[in-house]
Amino acid sequence: MNTTAETYTDWRDYYELTKPRVVMLIVFTAIVGMFVSVPGWPGTMPLIFGTLGIGLAASSAAVFNHVLDARIDIQMMRTRGRPLPQGKLTEKSALAFATILCILSMIVLVFLVNPLTAILTFTSLIGYAVVYTVWLKRATPQNIVIGGAAGAAPPILGWTAVTNEVEAGALLMFLIVFVWTPPHFWALAIARKEEYAKVDIPMLPVTHGEAYTRLNILLYTILLVLVTILPYLIGMSGLIYLVVTLVLDALFLYYAIQMYRVPEDMELPMKTFRFSISYLGFLFCALLVDHYLKYQISL
Repeated sequence: MNTTAETYTDWRDYYELTKPRVVMLIVFTAIVGMFVSVPGWPGTMPLIFGTLGIGLAASSAAVFNHVLDARIDIQMMRTRGRPLPQGKLTEKSALAFATILCILSMIVLVFLVNPLTAILTFTSLIGYAVVYTVWLKRATPQNIVIGGAAGAAPPILGWTAVTNEVEAGALLMFLIVFVWTPPHFWALAIARKEEYAKVDIPMLPVTHGEAYTRLNILLYTILLVLVTILPYLIGMSGLIYLVVTLVLDALFLYYAIQMYRVPEDMELPMKTFRFSISYLGFLFCALLVDHYLKYQISL
C-alpha cells in the first residue's frame, strides 16, 4: 500500500501551489510592519493571528494565480513543472483549496485581529488574484507597476493588525516595496522574454524591447534609492538603517547600471532578479533592527 506516500505527495503539491518562498517574503514584510508600528512589543494576539491571517490570504492569492494561469504555465519553461500543468492536481481541487484558505484568513483577521486589516487584506488578495492576474497581466506592459500595489500592501497590513490605523510609516513602507517591484520583476521578464512572448503576455521587454526595459530598470532603481532614504530623513529610522540601505542601494544600482551598459551579458538579468530578493529582505531587516535599537536607547 502506497497510501501514505501518495497522501504526502498530494499535500506537497498543495504546498507548492502556495508559492511558499514568495509568501515567506510577504509575511516577513508584514511582520516588520507590525514591529515598526509601535515602540515596544506589538502584542501577542496581533503578532500571531495577524501573521497567520495575512499568510493564509497570501497563500490563497498564490493558489488562485496558479489556477488562473494554468493554461499559460504549461507553455512556459519556468512554470511548466508546477502541479497543475503537470496534472498532479485538478483545477477544481486547487480552486477549493484557495477558497478555503481565503475563508480561513478572513475569519482569523475579522474575529481575532480587526476588521480593517481583514478588509485591506481581502482587497489586496482580489487585487493580485483577479485584477492583476486576470486583467492587468494581459492588458498592459505596465501590469507589474499597477498590479504592484497589491504586492506592496503587506507592511500596511501588518501595521494595521497592531494599530488598527493606516499611518504615514505604513504608507512609506508600502512605497518602498511598490517602487522595488518593477526593477525586481522586469529583470526576470528580460530573462524570460521569449516565454512571455510565446504566451502573448505583454511584459515590457516584449512590447517595448530590452533596451527600453533596461533603461526603466535603471530609472526605477534610482527612484528606489531616493525612496529608501526617506525613513531616515523623516526620523522613522536611524544611522544603522541608513548605512545598510546605502550599501544595498549601491549594489542594486551597480546591477542596474551593468544591465544597461552591458546588454550582451545574458546572465545579469537573473543575477539582478535574485539580488533584488535579498535586497528587500536585508532592507527590512535593517529597518527592524534599527527600530528596536533606537527604542532600547530611548529607554
